[in-house]
Amino acid sequence: MTASGSRRGFLLLAGSCAVLLAGCSDALPRDSQGALRRATGGTLYVGASENAPWTEFDSPGSVSGTEADLIEGYAARIGASIHWETAAMSDLATMMTDNELDLIIGGLTADTPWSDKISPTRPYQESRGVDGSTEKMVIGVRPGENALQVSLERFLAEEKGEL
Repeated sequence: MTASGSRRGFLLLAGSCAVLLAGCSDALPRDSQGALRRATGGTLYVGASENAPWTEFDSPGSVSGTEADLIEGYAARIGASIHWETAAMSDLATMMTDNELDLIIGGLTADTPWSDKISPTRPYQESRGVDGSTEKMVIGVRPGENALQVSLERFLAEEKGEL
């Protein structure tokens, strides 16, 4: 192939890519069900399972703890109010599968047994387990809600001082 033929092929490929990208009207990443768009300025649905110090139940519908504080900070960032659901993790995982929750907290670790029902964030913190091992803490996001997950992970990274 000649230099001009190679250049022509490259320009044709670049032009095709530009046309394809121009056809994508929505920004990436996208949520499959619009959770971030709905929650921003609206309501963020969060499930919490009691697991001190990550989550503690003060009274019905009231959640505190280190993860609750993180979620409250995130909700404030996107202008959302929080609707708390408190239950056992197994019930929250079912609610997540039924699209009733956006996030789940309660001391989840990166090796969570619920990874078939939730999309864990990147670890936001390390903690010492009861056996002395290092555990990587995560928050559960509804699968397919990629914009929500990226937004939350960016917030967690900023809180950790990584961004």
